[in-house]
Amino acid sequence: MTGFFDKVQAITEKRLTLRKAKKAAKKAKKKTFKSELLDWLDAIVFAVVVVFLLNQFIFQMFVIPSPSMQKTLMVGDRVWVSKMAYGIELFPYGPKIFGSGEVDRDEIITFYNPEDADRNPIISILTKVIYMGTLGFVNLDKSEWLLVKRTAALAGDTVTFKNGDAYIKASGTGEYVKEADFRKDNGYSTAPNRLIEEDTYKAYNAMGILDGLSKKGVSANNMPSSLVSDYQSLDRNAYFTDYYGYNQAGFLGERMADPTDSQARSSWTKYNVGSYVPEGYILPLGDNRDNSSDGRYFGPIPYKLIIGRVQSIVWPLSRAGSVNGL
Repeated sequence: MTGFFDKVQAITEKRLTLRKAKKAAKKAKKKTFKSELLDWLDAIVFAVVVVFLLNQFIFQMFVIPSPSMQKTLMVGDRVWVSKMAYGIELFPYGPKIFGSGEVDRDEIITFYNPEDADRNPIISILTKVIYMGTLGFVNLDKSEWLLVKRTAALAGDTVTFKNGDAYIKASGTGEYVKEADFRKDNGYSTAPNRLIEEDTYKAYNAMGILDGLSKKGVSANNMPSSLVSDYQSLDRNAYFTDYYGYNQAGFLGERMADPTDSQARSSWTKYNVGSYVPEGYILPLGDNRDNSSDGRYFGPIPYKLIIGRVQSIVWPLSRAGSVNGL
């Protein structure tokens, strides 16, 4: 038996010695520039693929590009987005699996800009792949193809806007409630805010109506004196950003100038009636209601455009933390 173990020991030592020699020879072999470059490229490609897969199926890092969500999310904030919250997206703009896609009211979401749909799909998808593969650091598409807003209305709701304020007629109810009151009564976030004082809308509306009248050829001498007076009270140093309200007043001016203009009447009616949210859709609005390109302009969006739910702010560190409750 002793002889058997001695033989096993000898064979093992021989194999270990040969392996050690091969390893030393391989280590001693001088690497060429080409082999070093290939090793680095291999590592970089592997890292990019892993990051892309994580970004595509698990999470996404997103940099806030505009002030539309102030003061909840500030320009430059880097946020963590859960891509599993509403189902895993198989590829950009593709179908989702393992989820219903349904969104709760008041959740902060990221979604593809519905006004981005008419662009070249190959270029559009390629820029998104690069963006996700670099954790949002490289964005070759300078347009706002990815938006972040708050879910303000769900299927069955109707929302109208007057003087910058939203009024919600929730599904199953028969009357409109001012959004601020609706949020307070139902325990939702009070983060949506106004920067433009409601009193100043008298002058802003006058400006829009006068513009509409002018587009229809009404001369300055024939403009209603009350509107001119209201417009002249406008603070010329004020920075007006609520173009939804301005457009609404403008179409009213066009309708006043020519009541028979069916297009102007239809456009004004659309603004006046507001937005109805159909099944499978939500209405996203920015918290900075006076300066946000959101559902007021492009309407409700389908679940298929929703990418994920914003979970937390990760940068800057002074603002890091969960967005739940904001």
